[in-house]
Amino acid sequence: MKIGIDQLHVYTPSLYLDLKDLAKARQVDPDKYTIGIGQDRMGINPITQDTVSMAANAAFPLINARNASEIDMIILATESGTDYSKSGATYLHDLLAIQPFARAIEVKQACYSGTAGIMMAYDYVSNHPDRKVLVVASDIARYGLGTAGEVTQGAGAVAMIISQNPRVLTLNNDSVPYTFHNFDFWRPNYAKNALVDGKYSNQAYIDAFQKTWNEHQRRHHTTLEALAAVCFHLPYSKMGKKALTTILDEESDTTNRLLTRYEKSVQYTRQIGNIYTGSLYLGFASLLDLDESLNAGETIGFFSYGSGSVAEFFTGELVENYRHHLYTSDHEKMLSQRYPLTIEEYETTFLESLPEDGSSVALSHPQDKAVIQLAAMDQHRRIYQIYDKVEQ
Repeated sequence: MKIGIDQLHVYTPSLYLDLKDLAKARQVDPDKYTIGIGQDRMGINPITQDTVSMAANAAFPLINARNASEIDMIILATESGTDYSKSGATYLHDLLAIQPFARAIEVKQACYSGTAGIMMAYDYVSNHPDRKVLVVASDIARYGLGTAGEVTQGAGAVAMIISQNPRVLTLNNDSVPYTFHNFDFWRPNYAKNALVDGKYSNQAYIDAFQKTWNEHQRRHHTTLEALAAVCFHLPYSKMGKKALTTILDEESDTTNRLLTRYEKSVQYTRQIGNIYTGSLYLGFASLLDLDESLNAGETIGFFSYGSGSVAEFFTGELVENYRHHLYTSDHEKMLSQRYPLTIEEYETTFLESLPEDGSSVALSHPQDKAVIQLAAMDQHRRIYQIYDKVEQ
């Protein structure tokens, strides 16, 4: 039985900050941001977009009456959830009108949990081949104004439908997970922004990649020559390359191919920034949308990493006519129509917060044109609204 990604769609809010403007404001050489870590813009969420609304906007184009009746499980992967108890997936179930006899759960393990969701979905579909699972990885990366990690913030979501006979990617049953306890990145319950040990986190990421890659080679006799491309979890666009180059020959056709396609896979990250659980799959979407040299039947490697830490290496095979089922034009339009924030607007937006005293407030933002928005807070409850695509 073939199981994998049937559809994949990306969403990022309609605001962004040019990192050259951030560099100027922070009195940093712009090359440190645009060349050193490889980031150009940072996606910013207005107060009307949170983890749930971004997830819903990512999934909205994928859902129709037929597959809404076929989806048995909704898995929301996030580390920026909106509630300690209520799963954000329950909102998605309602907003997307999924059939009622379904599971709706939220999963967490730093940036890895999107992959956890996919593997859970794979197992479910293998036992229920006529059913589908919606997996959405949605996050807002926050480190704080003026911090070292500020430049690697971002916001966005990636939605995927996992099914039998997928139309985009067949997952090979070859995943190699790896867990080790550390403190390279974490956010205690009382903290609004994440804590990170940057240099240690980079090394932990590379070590985890090498261990999972070596074990994958040992178990499955994998070779670099057999991989058309490798997609990485991307907290920033240069991170995956640091890991990849540790296993490449200095000069070969394979090295050139993998590095060329790596650059295709990071283009959306350069424009959006870090979206935690969705970062690996944002890179995959970027590769599919922008690399026309890929062919059906070719194998893609995936490296997933979540601080604290869990990692996984696995592969998948591109399906015949997969290009017919991509959302390339939607993604291009979304990125091209975003509103650029000034530094003052960015800092004001970053510091804006929802009421915590149970008061009622209506929410809006003049630049948010998304179909689904957080429209109000009332008695500690989040109220979401589905708007017309053109007029609000």
